[in-house]
Amino acid sequence: MSGTRAAIRYAKAILSVAQDNNTTAKIQIEMNQIAAAIAMSPDLNSALKSPIVKMSEKTAVLDHVFSNSSSEVKALFKTLTKNKRIDLLELIAQEYNRLFDQLNNKEKATVTTAVPMTPALEEKVLEKLKSLSTKEISLTKIVDETILGGFILRVGDQQYNASVSNQLNELKSKFQMN
Repeated sequence: MSGTRAAIRYAKAILSVAQDNNTTAKIQIEMNQIAAAIAMSPDLNSALKSPIVKMSEKTAVLDHVFSNSSSEVKALFKTLTKNKRIDLLELIAQEYNRLFDQLNNKEKATVTTAVPMTPALEEKVLEKLKSLSTKEISLTKIVDETILGGFILRVGDQQYNASVSNQLNELKSKFQMN
C-alpha cells in the first residue's frame, strides 16, 4: 500500500511539473510507453524490481530504453534513482495516466464479450456509456470466449456483469443453497 501512495505522490509531482511546462499531453504519451514497455517486458520489469541489480545499472537501462524521453521524465528517473524508488516506475506511469484522464475529464471503459462486437453494437454501447457519464469515454474491447455470451462492462471502478457464465454461476449457487 505504501508503494501505491508513493507512486501517487510521484505521479502528482510530475503532473504538476508537466502542467507548469505545458507538456502534460507529451508526458502522458511517454508514460503510456513506459507502462507498456514494463508490462510487456518481463526482463525489464524484473530488472527494475530486483534488489540485486545495482541502481546505476537500472538507470543505464532506463536511459537506453527511453533515450528519447523528455527532460521531465529523465528528471523523474534521476529522482527515483536517488530515492531508491525506481521499482515504482510502472505504478507511477499508470497513476499519471489516471490523473491525466481525470484532469481532462476522460474515463476508460472496458467491455468484454464472448465474440467480437459489431460496429452497430459498439455504437450502442458507447451511446449507453455517454448517458451514464458526463466524461469523454474511450472504450477498450476484449474478447473472452469463457464468458459464453452476454458482456461484462467496466467503467472506472464499477462493473456490470451480464455474462452467461455469471448467470450460470448465480444459478449454481442458488441451487447449492437449497
